[in-house]
Amino acid sequence: MINFDELRSAIAGIQPVDEREALSQAATLERLTWAVDPFDEEVDPHHLTASAFVLSERGVILHLHRKLNIWVQPGGHVDAGEDPLDAAVRETLEETGLVTTHTTPPTLFHVDVHPGPRGHTHYDLRYVLLADPVDPTPPPEESPDVFWFAFPEAVERCEPGLAAALQALAVAAPRWL
Repeated sequence: MINFDELRSAIAGIQPVDEREALSQAATLERLTWAVDPFDEEVDPHHLTASAFVLSERGVILHLHRKLNIWVQPGGHVDAGEDPLDAAVRETLEETGLVTTHTTPPTLFHVDVHPGPRGHTHYDLRYVLLADPVDPTPPPEESPDVFWFAFPEAVERCEPGLAAALQALAVAAPRWL
């Protein structure tokens, strides 16, 4: 069950890495005041999603999104009744084949509001997950282009809106590794 007070507190507790994240943080907190389920993509085209910055001593995972053709972290929609913490782990497994765990305590590191498919707007909750430094094994229906990247290479390769978050993550990562 989702604890919305804890979620709001976690979002409010993020130190934004740039103006884009500051605006995303405010918009996501405002989205949580709406009367409809903030995770249900069928109820409203503005909905929360969950993704993961997956870390190991090999670096950070990025995948080439199969529809958008951009390098991003794994993530996606939150299923009905699912906690976004669990959605980040599930989506990572589905897209990369990697078994992951949350940091202790779980860390919501970044939020970002961006256009999604079909005219939707995604309010993405980006968690830090840890994995063994093994090669990803994405299933056939997912992008085969999933790799560990050192942070400088990840920043260079990622979609531009992700670069500031990855730079901040590079500084913070040693506390979890």
